[in-house]
Amino acid sequence: MEIISINTGTATVSVFDLAAIRHRVSDSPDWWSIVKDEIQEINDGNIAFLGMGQDGSYRIAIVDDLVRGFGALYLGFPSGQVFVGAGEDTTGGDLEPDGTEAIQGAVLNFKPGSYLMKYKKTGSVLELAFSPSEKRSNQFEDSIRL
Repeated sequence: MEIISINTGTATVSVFDLAAIRHRVSDSPDWWSIVKDEIQEINDGNIAFLGMGQDGSYRIAIVDDLVRGFGALYLGFPSGQVFVGAGEDTTGGDLEPDGTEAIQGAVLNFKPGSYLMKYKKTGSVLELAFSPSEKRSNQFEDSIRL
């Protein structure tokens, strides 16, 4: 199990392959605050935005699997370089996660491909489990709120 500790000022955790969302790099830093754009990218399998309910400190635990009480979505990881961290560090505003100390999160290495990501929040801990999938797209109509 891997643990990532973050602080978020947007009450959001984002998960995305750097290559999958690179087309947003020259967009505004908060492009994803426009719900239509957020939902489009989630449904295209490019990114996951998980609303945590409030700003603050969270621990993100990467676990093998979740069995009960979880949500799920599909994501594409074309490069295998996957950012897991604070929503405000999402690619945009001519910036992307670069490993500097200012970034709240980490870039994890995956085998390129499509994945099912299960998620579950308990208190200040967000558990994420990833498993290979043939599917990449989703059909959300609203933001994900935990």
